[in-house]
Amino acid sequence: MRNLFFLLLILPLTSCGKGELNWLILSPYNIEGLTNLKFLLSGLTTTIFISLISIIISIFLGLIIAIPSLAKNKLLTYINIGYVEIVRAIPLLVLILWIYYGLPIMTGISFSPFVSGIIALSISESAFQAEIFRAGINSIKKSQWEAGSSLGFGFFRKLKLVILPQAVKNILPAIGNQFVYVLKMSSLVSIIGIGDLTRKANELVVTTYRPLEIYTFLILEYLILILIVSYLVRKLEKKLKID
Repeated sequence: MRNLFFLLLILPLTSCGKGELNWLILSPYNIEGLTNLKFLLSGLTTTIFISLISIIISIFLGLIIAIPSLAKNKLLTYINIGYVEIVRAIPLLVLILWIYYGLPIMTGISFSPFVSGIIALSISESAFQAEIFRAGINSIKKSQWEAGSSLGFGFFRKLKLVILPQAVKNILPAIGNQFVYVLKMSSLVSIIGIGDLTRKANELVVTTYRPLEIYTFLILEYLILILIVSYLVRKLEKKLKID
């Protein structure tokens, strides 16, 4: 595995069909390269911030959407199923474009590119979070619900004080993995002009005409970012298992 990772890093540096690689445009040892590196890395904060905001909003939305699936009312169950299936069926890129370009035409309500990106990511991810919460809540033994009832708790109080604390512990690793997914999917918001990592790379390609070097660096940016987050998620999983 380590050798494979090493090969992925050195392959772009050592091979190019006609030997046209020019890594000087990204070298920190000259003014142009250092300027380009700073420009590319300036999108990192935006990528992380939009991903964090989106995953937090989607968690709350997912919990709200998951609750009807616990009810015995068939109508509420169908609402939950309908929302999840419809949202999961819509490609994220299409949803981003619709919210940014289509929604203002239909409703007269328009959002900035940043807000539109967060809304689209949050809605798309909320369907997956709803399924995670539903599975986590259903994994709690029936006796825990009965214990809450014996204390005189109502449905929502049982959910808040008895069920959710146990369910959240079980689903935290899954939520962490979904954050990795959101980080990768956040690259799609660049299409509406948000200055994330991908947008910065696209803009630099237009001015330097060096797509191979710049997009290779973009891959490495996402690779390092995702590996760090994945490492933290695995550490969390191990801690939860120990606890």
